[in-house]
Amino acid sequence: MGWRDLLEQEGSTQVLPWYGCPRVHSAQRTWTISGSQPREHGWYLFNTPGVRNTTLSSDIPVDIDVAWGAGQTNLVGYLVGDRFIADQARVDPDPAKLIDQTVPVFCVERGLARFARATVVRDREGRHVYLTQEFPSGQEDEVLKAYQDRLADLAHVQGVTPALDLAFRWITYQRILADERQKELERLRAEEEKRQAAEQRVQQAMRDAGTAVGRRVLAARDFQTAAREALRVSGAELLDVRDSYRRGEVIVQYRFQQRRLECVVDRATLRIVDSGICLTDHDGTKGDTWFNLESLPGVVGEALRLGKLVVYRHVDGDAEEDRAQWPYDAVEDDDD
Repeated sequence: MGWRDLLEQEGSTQVLPWYGCPRVHSAQRTWTISGSQPREHGWYLFNTPGVRNTTLSSDIPVDIDVAWGAGQTNLVGYLVGDRFIADQARVDPDPAKLIDQTVPVFCVERGLARFARATVVRDREGRHVYLTQEFPSGQEDEVLKAYQDRLADLAHVQGVTPALDLAFRWITYQRILADERQKELERLRAEEEKRQAAEQRVQQAMRDAGTAVGRRVLAARDFQTAAREALRVSGAELLDVRDSYRRGEVIVQYRFQQRRLECVVDRATLRIVDSGICLTDHDGTKGDTWFNLESLPGVVGEALRLGKLVVYRHVDGDAEEDRAQWPYDAVEDDDD
């Protein structure tokens, strides 16, 4: 063939498949695309006036030109999605090797059956391009039923070719992977919903903690947060909480004006059961239960200001130099 034979008439066009690369091919020739390229894979009309370059005539997809496959390597087999299994395939049942027994196919026609027989063309660069659908071999319907019924194999179907068996194995394995991904997504979704619900509970708890009534409601499900917010009303800091030996009562340790103090609180009402300090009136009336966790630090502060704080429930941990400066009349340790 001489150089004149390689020239085409000015203005000639060809229908060619395009699948993402800057080149298009016919059986005898490859052109480099100049200018714009199609927006998606498919068959398009290209201007091919020369032997090297081509331009896109229209970005509207056109019908497949079956004649394009003449003079090129044609293969017949099964399409499963966009993977092709040639009739000459031999089955290796190892799931990890299934993908190596298939090849990707470009420009697959829409609407094909699950196990469609087809002819594909291997172009000049080794890519496989869908060309046309072929008549079924006869067992495809039974294989489809087995797939839909989620059967593990095709032992009950007679006359299944290795290529069809491999197609069944491949699509079944893909479904298994898809099911596993779906389960993982559902697990992650459930964890996220749980996390969001917990976050919403915390946010609601913080909103509840802003009022006295809300703190009592909150105490039923999160006593520590309720106690922390109750003490914060008077500027005190929660240090620790633990159950008392009496049911329904909680021992609360807190810091107020550089003092570590302890009291016993009713879990449901935040009412003081034992203030840990002397709150006995001159007539002997014990005033602990007149206060709650919000108001007790204020009483402690007043006693400190007047120099009349008497501590019954001492809490270890204060620095000795701080204790020397405490303005109180007496400290009586009581570990009961």
